[in-house]
Amino acid sequence: MKILLLTLILVGIAILLLGVKVFFVKGGRFPNTHIGSNPEMKKRGIKCVQHDEYYK
Repeated sequence: MKILLLTLILVGIAILLLGVKVFFVKGGRFPNTHIGSNPEMKKRGIKCVQHDEYYK
């Protein structure tokens, strides 16, 4: 039982630390890591394969 409780506490702390910007900054949100929104990929003409699959 002690290991389960310790694990839950550690996971909770990890989630809180990963979401500091989201939880504590007004208008904060997770960064968009999608290929379609990356300016360098757009310059090279690289698109997300999923986008082509969904919208054909």
